[in-house]
Amino acid sequence: MKIRFTIVALILIALIGGLAYFQFVLKPAMISEYMASQPQPSVSVNAAKAGTTDWIGRIPSIGTLRAVQGVDVTSEASGIVTTITFESGNTVEEGELLVQIDDSVEQAELKSNLAARKRAQLEWERRLTLFEKGTVARSQLDEARAGRDEADAAVERTRAVIEQKSVEAPFSGRLGIRKIDLGQYVPAGTAMVSLQMLDPIYVDFPVPEQRVDSVMPGADVEVRVDTYPGEVFKGTVESVDSRVERETRTLLVRAKLANPGNKLLPGMFANVAVLVGEPKKVVTVPRTAVTYSLYGDTVYVLTPSKDGDTSKDGDGAGPQHYTAKREIVEPGEAQEDSVVIRKGIDDGDLVVTSGQLKLHPGVTVTVDGSGGLKAPAEMPRE
Repeated sequence: MKIRFTIVALILIALIGGLAYFQFVLKPAMISEYMASQPQPSVSVNAAKAGTTDWIGRIPSIGTLRAVQGVDVTSEASGIVTTITFESGNTVEEGELLVQIDDSVEQAELKSNLAARKRAQLEWERRLTLFEKGTVARSQLDEARAGRDEADAAVERTRAVIEQKSVEAPFSGRLGIRKIDLGQYVPAGTAMVSLQMLDPIYVDFPVPEQRVDSVMPGADVEVRVDTYPGEVFKGTVESVDSRVERETRTLLVRAKLANPGNKLLPGMFANVAVLVGEPKKVVTVPRTAVTYSLYGDTVYVLTPSKDGDTSKDGDGAGPQHYTAKREIVEPGEAQEDSVVIRKGIDDGDLVVTSGQLKLHPGVTVTVDGSGGLKAPAEMPRE
């Protein structure tokens, strides 16, 4: 009886062990072998070809536009405004009368001083005649000469005050908003209106001290402003500051731009790029193709699949299949949507521009022709 029970127990143990071995060892192995034998599904990505282009080095910076000449027009003398000859926003020429301040008192003083000068002149001539005859002393002649000179000075002083009350444009340019009204009393030094010379126009911008040797007077400059997206204003470096700012370690640079139509205005924010060196041939790829990491910068390069199939069924009717290979690259300078690749990519290589997170070396991919990521609309700066 015990022997029979033992035999049955052994059979049950063997049966259970066999089932367990099949379930937990053979079956997973069979499933893994079957899955490995199946063709891997392809991953869809966007791609673009690396290209060779003529590349000019650029030093980017942020600058501010300012007028070549810009002032607040003021009066040197105080008084009541009697005439305003301009409107806000007018374009004026150098020497054009802008504001007339009441000078009636000075005009009366001028007439009085002219009469006094005439009287002093006659007195001096009379004493000169008498001195030549020997009837008056030299001291009396000198006194008459001094009186004549004082009368001349009084006339010149009054004329200078009258001239100060005629406010003229110191240079040609565009006027701003009028800040005074007819009949208003204005003290000396009151700002009446701004005057800006807009063509040409300056842009001031800082350059890091590491690039100071690359920025020289005469270097070409490209300027972009938010007001006119896509438009490039060109100019040249006119001067550089004589010292590096201690706080920022930057050198202030000034460039001059042509400004036809007066599109650019003083105070505008400007994106500046100084062009450095001569054009040279370099390999570039879209910025989105490069994956940056602490372990090295990489780009996925696509090569046609070795089996030559162009579809999952191998009938040549589907999309081209590629194999992804991760290449370590040495990126260089970036401009707009492109970046220079110094090493690791050749001209004509097909590189992945979006979808890298789905890839690993050796995976099969297809190229989606939708164009990839679209740049978002630029938000206005406030």
